[in-house]
Amino acid sequence: MIKQNLHTHSIYCDGQDTIDEMVEMAIAKKFTVLGFSSHGPNEPNDDYSLPAEFLASYIQDVHRAKQKYADKIKIYLGIEQDALGQRFDHSIFDYIIGSVHMVCDGKNYLPIDSSKQLTLKIIAEGYGGDFLAFTQSYLKEMQKLIDDPQVDIIGHFDLIQKFNEDQSMIAFDDPIYLKMCHDALDLIIANDKIIEVNTGAIARGYRKSPYPDVNLLRYIAKKKGMICLNSDCHDRHYLDCYYDESLELIKECGFTHLLIMHDDGFKKTAI
Repeated sequence: MIKQNLHTHSIYCDGQDTIDEMVEMAIAKKFTVLGFSSHGPNEPNDDYSLPAEFLASYIQDVHRAKQKYADKIKIYLGIEQDALGQRFDHSIFDYIIGSVHMVCDGKNYLPIDSSKQLTLKIIAEGYGGDFLAFTQSYLKEMQKLIDDPQVDIIGHFDLIQKFNEDQSMIAFDDPIYLKMCHDALDLIIANDKIIEVNTGAIARGYRKSPYPDVNLLRYIAKKKGMICLNSDCHDRHYLDCYYDESLELIKECGFTHLLIMHDDGFKKTAI
């Protein structure tokens, strides 16, 4: 079976490992496809993205690894484009992940995935304690990525739920929340974007199940949406974190295929 991860970070942004260290771990874990997706330049909005002056070095390093490990694993050059960040196209990158990491409370752009304490403060002070208003702001930012024809994959769709494992902020099955998410997912699917099933928050101890939540995964399956499985890896030791369990969940939700990257683009592959 093809084993793939397209959401991979390295020391070029906020990852812990070099390109070679990550590739060698992927080979050891029997991956067949590995894509690197450094956070694209997003200055001055954050302090963890790839600095613009290192973009060329990142591209060169991934291309070097492609050649070095060509007989052992397929390597692809990607980028994780923030809704606020620099825009990219396929003249350079094999694929582009589009992600939202910040919301605008009407005055300032604020990070939504830094800590539970900060998220609660943002919701309280920026949205009057209204998680639905917070959600609306998040999905407004996502619309920028949905409208971008260069974006292939929508990253961690419900990242706003990162610190809500106990559902104290809102229930995962809140009907109004689900309707808002369903409307956004309908647009993603209509625009032929791939939705990633992302295990990153599990590796970092924030969640026990992947993004998107199972309620949303079932809806995506019902609507015939396209998905891929990614670990959003920042530490090579967690490169395939919760992969087996996620594959079972994906099948239980009704999916029969994953999207796999090839030299000529994405192709549906039976699971």
